[in-house]
Amino acid sequence: MSAIEQTAEGLRLHILLQPKASKDQILGLHGDELKISITAPPIDGQANAYLVKFLSKLFKVPKSTIILEKGELNRHKQVWIPAPKLLPPEIQSLL
Repeated sequence: MSAIEQTAEGLRLHILLQPKASKDQILGLHGDELKISITAPPIDGQANAYLVKFLSKLFKVPKSTIILEKGELNRHKQVWIPAPKLLPPEIQSLL
């Protein structure tokens, strides 16, 4: 398993999420996962919703198209991003 799986249809990200951080950013690889920090707290799904919002801005896709496939109640998440319009430099360097 790699942190980022790219297909013709989109990207699948394996994420290690760090909620309640000082700023929103992609920190890089952490083992086989992409480490992302966000400012939202891990309470009542706030971190998941914020992660989707953060990813939608980075990849220029609607929030409604991003799918949290695994890890709803866990820091280890798997996210599907169909047809991203933009690949952030942090992601391009890892492909």
